[in-house]
Amino acid sequence: MKLLIHGRNLELTQALRDYTESKLTRAVNHFNGLVTEADVHLSVARNPRVPQQTAEVTVFAAGTVIRAQERSENLYASIDLVANKLARQLKRYKDRRADHHHGPAAAAEAEPNLQGDLTAGRSAALPAPTVRRKYFAMAPMGLDDALHQLELIDHDFYVFRDRDSGELQVVYRRNHGGYGVIQQRA
Repeated sequence: MKLLIHGRNLELTQALRDYTESKLTRAVNHFNGLVTEADVHLSVARNPRVPQQTAEVTVFAAGTVIRAQERSENLYASIDLVANKLARQLKRYKDRRADHHHGPAAAAEAEPNLQGDLTAGRSAALPAPTVRRKYFAMAPMGLDDALHQLELIDHDFYVFRDRDSGELQVVYRRNHGGYGVIQQRA
């Protein structure tokens, strides 16, 4: 597993790197076949009256992005909490794949390699300073799969390509509970 560790408003000591690596390695140990890369962001709030230290982890597992974030007054505690949360999310993801009778071979066949398609015909160019662009392969999926992905990435919304219509849609959490879907009007 490729592990990238970044720090914001703090010095990344070797002890902190080693602790983060050992906790995340232990958390994803049972899922090594799934997890290819983990991106860790550790940060400390600049305001001394708000003792928040955050650990945020984004894991790339078999074509799926799983994200976990935790805050506490201690960075080591935040790392522990995020590692536990990540292990639960990976277990839920693995169980869901098993429930849908998707083995590793079936998942590899179902997910085409779109990496080359994303960069074909494009040249590297710097975006405007205030705009960050991200490019993702969007394999077609149903609404249930999109809701599951929304839970895994722990964001407020998820953009997906509908399996039936082929159109881009957005599923989001409503403020008062439940979910909403934004669709293109025909």
